[in-house]
Amino acid sequence: MTVEQFVSTIATLAGLTFVVGSMFATGLSLTVGQIVQPLKNARLVILALIANFALVPLLGYVITLVIPLDEPLKIGLIVLSTVAGAPFLIKEVQASKGKLSLGVGLMFLLMVVTIFYVPLVLPLLLPGVDVNAGEIAKSLIVTMLIPLVIGLLFRSHSAEGAKRWAPVMNKVSGIALLIMLVTGLGLNISNIIDLVGSYGFLALVLFVVGSLAIGFVCGGRDADVRSTLGLGTAQRNVAAAILVASLNFAGTETLPYVLVASIVLPLILLPAARVIGKRGKAGTEGPTSSEEAAPA
Repeated sequence: MTVEQFVSTIATLAGLTFVVGSMFATGLSLTVGQIVQPLKNARLVILALIANFALVPLLGYVITLVIPLDEPLKIGLIVLSTVAGAPFLIKEVQASKGKLSLGVGLMFLLMVVTIFYVPLVLPLLLPGVDVNAGEIAKSLIVTMLIPLVIGLLFRSHSAEGAKRWAPVMNKVSGIALLIMLVTGLGLNISNIIDLVGSYGFLALVLFVVGSLAIGFVCGGRDADVRSTLGLGTAQRNVAAAILVASLNFAGTETLPYVLVASIVLPLILLPAARVIGKRGKAGTEGPTSSEEAAPA
């Protein structure tokens, strides 16, 4: 085994540990009611679906028309635009000091829709592409849905045990995330350097910023909803995108482009989430006690 293969294995295991660990920790931290409650807001659900599965794919398609990209990069951007519901959203919601239950509910909704949406829509956007729906569904169910359900069941049977184990699993997933980012950056540094200053990198940055803006606008006036929907719309499900690229575009530049996106997305969105969190904290400090006592 070469050094590159060893590092690649570490990155893969770290990514799997992060996804499974964060989903399990989330299940330990919340109840089914807390996850489902935000989804009872029909307006929020409709806007989230429109943002993620209509406006973002449209944005990706428009970017490929405006910016001259090689065909494999066009395909990579289109694939990214069709997949949503990423576990990384949980870390970003925590960093933004947003509502975790809203983030999990949104992630769950988008993940489930992605399973059915991608096999139907991607062939329309990329004629001639045969998407393996079963593999995508299996991957998302095994790595995201099942650990979440196990965590919820554990909490329902032992709230004290869940309270004790949730911080441990959060630390494990956090360490795995750090390892994944460092090893992923090391493995893809040449691809990133090649892309920096190119149309491909510009297209990716515009896509992330544009998706974030779409989510913010659809989120409305409520700060928690706006930030969570913004981050949830911008953070695409790169695990699903990597799966699609691996199964359908192996040997092309599509897969390296998606891998670079998996590094660029959190590098942009995590700092953005922290900025949102700091602004939100400053906003909640509110007026002084004398101001609060003043009549409206």
